[in-house]
Amino acid sequence: MGRLIVVSNRVPLPNKSGAASAGGLAVALQSALAVRGGVWLGWSGQSSGVEEPGPLKLHKVGNIEYALTDLTDRDLEEYYQGFANRVLWPICHYRLDLAEYARREMAGYFRVNRFFAARLLPMIGPDDVIWIHDYHLIPLASELRQLGVRNRIGFFLHIPWPAPDVFFAMPVHEELLRCLVTYDVVGFQTNYDRENFADCLTRLGIGERLDDTNFRVASRDFIADAYPIGIETGAFETLAERAAETKIAKRMLQSLDGKELIIGVDRLDYSKGITQRIDAFEKFLVKHKENQRHVTLLQITPKSRSEVPEYEAMQRALAEQAGRVNGALGTVDWVPIRYVNRSLPRPALAGLYRMAKVALVTPLRDGMNLVAKEFVAAQDADDPGVLLLSRFAGAAHELKDAVLVNPYDVEGTADSLARALAMPLEERQERWQNMISVLRTNDVFKWCDSFLADIMSKDHDIPSSS
Repeated sequence: MGRLIVVSNRVPLPNKSGAASAGGLAVALQSALAVRGGVWLGWSGQSSGVEEPGPLKLHKVGNIEYALTDLTDRDLEEYYQGFANRVLWPICHYRLDLAEYARREMAGYFRVNRFFAARLLPMIGPDDVIWIHDYHLIPLASELRQLGVRNRIGFFLHIPWPAPDVFFAMPVHEELLRCLVTYDVVGFQTNYDRENFADCLTRLGIGERLDDTNFRVASRDFIADAYPIGIETGAFETLAERAAETKIAKRMLQSLDGKELIIGVDRLDYSKGITQRIDAFEKFLVKHKENQRHVTLLQITPKSRSEVPEYEAMQRALAEQAGRVNGALGTVDWVPIRYVNRSLPRPALAGLYRMAKVALVTPLRDGMNLVAKEFVAAQDADDPGVLLLSRFAGAAHELKDAVLVNPYDVEGTADSLARALAMPLEERQERWQNMISVLRTNDVFKWCDSFLADIMSKDHDIPSSS
């Protein structure tokens, strides 16, 4: 049995002690790599400027080799900031109005995938299994096939796959679909995403559907299925139990002065629905006045893609929106919204989740959303908080006992928040117990094992290099 080779846009290097960086995905993949031995290749996060990138930067930790490559300024502009994040990201999140397509950036996207393929090629052994991650690297298997690679190759998409009429708005949609069918296994977060993908294939006449998860293209079969990603449930439960002792958690508890905490944690992005969430919180305070001075919304929104002008503008707009609500409704001794524009350590977040009465996880569209799962795992079984969850997040397909909301319905979300705050203990406990059972069963290790099991059990059809 060969090694496992993981390829992703960024590589989370372990810390000095060799432990995985924070996050369940890194832990699960590093665990799988450690068992089989392997390689994790991706971008270093550094630019080589106008010069071509130098040799791979190799870091050996145990039997895992981390291989990092720089990219040029042009690569980053066209591949990362351009096609990946100004075309694929908005289209997959149903924001056609924000997609900015340019042929130069599309060419850069495919060029960088060829570059990754060329860098990876010398590291591939004959029996190695290759697992490629996310929308940045959709063409990578096709590029590897053209270089003669016949290994098993799987792909997992961490973001949503849109309905055909949305996806077909992208000028190179057919080329990307033909890239995906060169994989042996294509993984999605939900069955809805898989069905959207299947509809794209059949409407273009590219492939034949054999059953729910098996497809055929030009006499070659491949699997497309849902593998909902989880978290390290047990470890996060333990972390949250201890997290109340962190300095940040203690200071927050003291500053609340008996007020109930409502929490939102999101990377700064238009897909997260933060604007609508603040509108809903304001509507809640105006409509349910008895809650004024008794609740505080803590919105933690670390900066994201700060090199993209649209995200800088979004950051300013959200800060102004929170300030407007505080100015209109706040008092000398009560600030309705605390807006934090930086990341917090994971133990501190776990402690804040645990003390929160309600979590607002209301993206307009999300592949999964692990904040929802972490909030559930962090709760005290004797007095759990309530999860308000967008029905457009992938997590809603598993966490059916959350209070599901439509984030576009501001007034409906406001009323659901009032309901969550008033929910009886017995109902909160029942809902939490059902959700934590799902998370303990479907954790990140099961996600990893189930994907790798499918790619290893599948009859391997050697694809054509054409």
